Amino acid sequence: MKLFEYECQTTFWEDFSIADAFGEAAVKDTFKRAFAEWKDNYIYLTELVMVLNHKCWQHYQKDSSLSELYCELFYETQDYAYENLKDEELNYFYRITD
Repeated sequence: MKLFEYECQTTFWEDFSIADAFGEAAVKDTFKRAFAEWKDNYIYLTELVMVLNHKCWQHYQKDSSLSELYCELFYETQDYAYENLKDEELNYFYRITD
């Protein structure tokens, strides 16, 4: 799968798309598992941030509560990346998410 010109490395988009159908609790659970498992992998963390951002906008006009949840998760994950990525990992994050 591609998000714009980025070639996805994970199944995050598909995982969250499945969770969408089951509501906010499923999205929270999917996030909890994905973040816990992959927060130390800067490439996957970067992709997780991108997916959360796109999901926020995907639901913006259709489901405001789901959009708000994705937005909260996006900022939480982005802040984690800013605080924990260093050097080339942080450069990668900025390059890909810019």
